[in-house]
Amino acid sequence: MKGMETTRLPPNAAEIEAIALKTIDSLPEAFRGPARGVALRVEDFASDEVLASVGLEDPFELTGLYDGVPLTQKSVLDQPEQPDAIWLFRRAILDEWVARGDVAIEALVAHVYVHELAHHFGWSDEDIASIDQWWL
Repeated sequence: MKGMETTRLPPNAAEIEAIALKTIDSLPEAFRGPARGVALRVEDFASDEVLASVGLEDPFELTGLYDGVPLTQKSVLDQPEQPDAIWLFRRAILDEWVARGDVAIEALVAHVYVHELAHHFGWSDEDIASIDQWWL
């Protein structure tokens, strides 16, 4: 009807995952292969155990997490217990998206994903902040 606004529902877990997978395709070629080797998981919130492991209590404070051994620390002798994974926490991402109000959800999801992927490559939060002004 004319004059009625349509509202878009927030993206579900599958849509968040699709955005992250599209982000992989947009990475420089040297990073695409290693990125595809990292499992991607999308959950609404981090578990209490995960929050405790990073020193947080509020699940809205954690938008993503890299769970694995950075490439800079891997050895061919290592026997991994589980695949490296990047976790994206949908509700925390949506909360930040609404709070910011000035960034597309696709850009925010891509940003969180790339930040976590940087940890896979062995970059510290300080390294990331030195090249990514969002974190300052």
